[in-house]
Amino acid sequence: MTNLAHIMLGLCVAVAASGVAAAQDAASIPKVLQITGEYTKPGKAHALHDKTEGAFVQAMSRANSPVHWIGMISLSGQKRALFFTWYDSFEAWEQSDAALGKKAALTAELSRDYIADGEMVYTEDQSVFVYQDEMSLHPAADLAPMRYMDIATYHVRPGHEREWIELVRMVRETYEKAVPEAQWSTYRQLYGGEGDTYLVLTARKSLAEIDRVLKDNNPRFAAALGEDGLKTFSELTAASIASSEHQLFAFNPVTSYVPSEWIKSGNIWKRPGGSVSSGKPGAEEKKTEP
Repeated sequence: MTNLAHIMLGLCVAVAASGVAAAQDAASIPKVLQITGEYTKPGKAHALHDKTEGAFVQAMSRANSPVHWIGMISLSGQKRALFFTWYDSFEAWEQSDAALGKKAALTAELSRDYIADGEMVYTEDQSVFVYQDEMSLHPAADLAPMRYMDIATYHVRPGHEREWIELVRMVRETYEKAVPEAQWSTYRQLYGGEGDTYLVLTARKSLAEIDRVLKDNNPRFAAALGEDGLKTFSELTAASIASSEHQLFAFNPVTSYVPSEWIKSGNIWKRPGGSVSSGKPGAEEKKTEP
C-alpha cells in the first residue's frame, strides 16, 4: 500500500463511526485535553499496573474530586497505558489543581501512590491539546457505552496550514453528506510535542464498527468525492501532511475515574476490585460484570 493510500485509509477509518450514540452539543465538549502516556516495564503491565493506577482512582473517589479521566490500554504500537484528563478551560484546570492542593491528606496519599506507580513505569510523557470545533463533526458521542478509541495523529507540514484546513473541510463536508452518521473530535496540540500536530478521536462501542467502516463507509466517501474530488484530496494530502500515525486503544475501567452518571449507566465503568464507584465517598457499591 502506498503512503498516500495509507493516509487516506487512516483518515477514513479514524473519522467514521457507525451506530454511535447521539452526539452532544459542541458547547459541552471539553476544550482542554491533557494526555498522559505511561510505558510500563517488562512484566509490569496489566494487573500489576492496574493495581497501582487503581489506587489513584480510589483516592480521588473518596475525595469526591470533580476532575475525571479515562484510562486506556494499547492494542497497537508500543505497549503503554494512556490517560485522558479533560477540563472546560485552562482556568478550570488551575482551579482544580488549587482545590486539590488544599486537601493535605489527599495530597499525601497521592504522593505515596506516585511512588508505587513509579515502580511499574520506565518513562512517561504528557501533552496538552485544545478542541477544534471547525475541524470536528457531530463531536463527542456519549462515551459511557464506548469501549475503544481510535486515535489518529497528523503532523502538518510547516507553512502548509492552508492546505490542511482545506483538506479537513473537504473530508468534513463529504462525510456530512455521504456518511451522516460519522462523528469525530479534533484537537490541536498546544504543549508537549511538535507544532502543527492534530488528533482525530473516534470512540467505538465495538471493533465490529471498523469492519463496517472498511466495507461500507470508505466506499461511500470515495464515491461521494468522485474522480476529480479524489484527485484534489490526494493533492491536498500530499501537500499538507508530513506524517501520520493511527493507533487503537481499549478503555480500562479499573484505571478510569469517570463521572457518577457513567457508572450508573450499568456499562463497563467500575472501581478497582470489581465494584462500582459512584465517585462519592461512602457511596453504596455493588458487583457488576464488565
